[in-house]
Amino acid sequence: MRSHEQRQKGVYEVLEWLEKEKSHYMHQFWCCVFKDHILQLYPTLRLLRSSLLDGTFSFSEKPVVEEGLTEKKQTEGNGEKEERKNTRKRKKNEKTSENSDGPGPSSVSTPIKKKPAKKPSFSSSVEKGDTQEIWKWPFYKSQLPVSCGNKEGTLQRDRLAKGEECVFAQGHWFTPSAFEQYGGKKRHKNWKLSIHCRNTPLKKLIEEGHLQAPPMKQRKRTCVQNSMTELFPVSSSESSSAESSTLMEEERDADDFEKQRGQVGVMEFRGRGEKEEVEEEAEMEDLSVFQTPYLPVKCVSISGMLHKYRFASGLRGKCIRTDGGWFTPDEFVRLEPSLTDGLWKRDILCHDKTLNFLLKKEILRIHLLLCKCEKCSDQEHDLLAQKNDDICYVCDSVGKLLCCDECPRAFHPNCHLPAVHGDTPGEWMCTFCVLRANQQWFYSMTEQDALNAPVSQNRLQCQYLLLRVYREDVQRVFVKDPRRTVARYSQFISQPMWLDRIKQKLEHVEYQTVGEFVSDFQLIFSNCSRLNKDNEFGRMGARLKELFEKEFKTIFTI
Repeated sequence: MRSHEQRQKGVYEVLEWLEKEKSHYMHQFWCCVFKDHILQLYPTLRLLRSSLLDGTFSFSEKPVVEEGLTEKKQTEGNGEKEERKNTRKRKKNEKTSENSDGPGPSSVSTPIKKKPAKKPSFSSSVEKGDTQEIWKWPFYKSQLPVSCGNKEGTLQRDRLAKGEECVFAQGHWFTPSAFEQYGGKKRHKNWKLSIHCRNTPLKKLIEEGHLQAPPMKQRKRTCVQNSMTELFPVSSSESSSAESSTLMEEERDADDFEKQRGQVGVMEFRGRGEKEEVEEEAEMEDLSVFQTPYLPVKCVSISGMLHKYRFASGLRGKCIRTDGGWFTPDEFVRLEPSLTDGLWKRDILCHDKTLNFLLKKEILRIHLLLCKCEKCSDQEHDLLAQKNDDICYVCDSVGKLLCCDECPRAFHPNCHLPAVHGDTPGEWMCTFCVLRANQQWFYSMTEQDALNAPVSQNRLQCQYLLLRVYREDVQRVFVKDPRRTVARYSQFISQPMWLDRIKQKLEHVEYQTVGEFVSDFQLIFSNCSRLNKDNEFGRMGARLKELFEKEFKTIFTI
């Protein structure tokens, strides 16, 4: 490429192709561009990287073409003024010379100034008098510089058309309505008129077809309207005005669309039913409930456990564990079928507080855009590792873990039943998944038939029951021999029993029937009740007994 303009155009074409065709490689592309040896050669890239990291990056509204045009106009204007001035002087001198016969000793001849040479100016494809419609320029094909009040940002065209958060300003993504509020135009409640692109409201660009707005979603409010009509009858004129105001309200709700990736410190509003939910402002004095490594979260009817050390952002870092797997906050919100416009910062609650509240209190921290940690990585092996637990499902401790290929559970080879020795060839399924896959072949039976059934034909069910009790015994109270941990235990209990002992007997085929296997569990529960009565350990044993009996009836389809 010979000229600077051709090289610049070629770079833009490559970046545009990469964004459209290979968008999943954008993170990897910028990581390669921002290598240390490249940054040392190109100071401009160093400035670009620094502005991206600190959030000060913004698109320039005046490209080189416009700057050249401005300089050209100024130069031409100065030249025209100078030429008009010189022309007037020449005419005056000509009239003076006509009245006089010739130059005498007392006459003074006025020298004629030469026309100054025009200064070189930049050439531009934009003609004089153009309205500077930058939204038609190829450079702004994918984004536009916008402003609202004293706030400036960059509008992504494709995001606006999809109904996503599309305005990027000060390091955060905004919906149009949120950016309107951020710019101090909250009272207008019409972002199409409040947000401008070079003094032109977005509404005009949408009407002329330069921007594509998302389809309008109307929400029914007939329940509230009907009930109010029954209580307070109104005239026809009042009724028509109420209907028009309701339609305006629906239009505002439709414009106030939200998806994922909210912004810290900016409240967002939306209508849900007849009630408008607002991000809470109230301060919470006691934050001790949020200091645990795992936080219980819910989104309407979906619940899970948020692991703080796994959190990276809304779209990165699978940090919420449910019975079905690991999810990012954005994926977790999408699990709720009743939410069509869910926003993870607002709709996920932890102890009745939103995740946005946790971000403000720095209980959760969002990673930088160019973060290279394993949670933010888009490499296949890192994404695969996030789908499984980091601790053993049975004993809740770290170490060398064996991950199930069907569910998020992970186990120590010796904690799993049956124990896994050596490397597993190909895909491996845990006992929970094997049982779920074969449960359709189990037939119903009575409790007595289940107790009389041979263990050899029901080993999978016995292993499952033992693993469930192991899992629920969080404090490991019933795992080891109680005679080694409880003083004078043998003086009160003549037949001690513990979970590791049941596991040993099951692995060494010491049980003949399922009833023998169940009786050892009943012995653990009765010993606990006899020794602890109604204290904390006694209640813990009662809960385990209730769980065991429920799972026993379910697994044997009694």
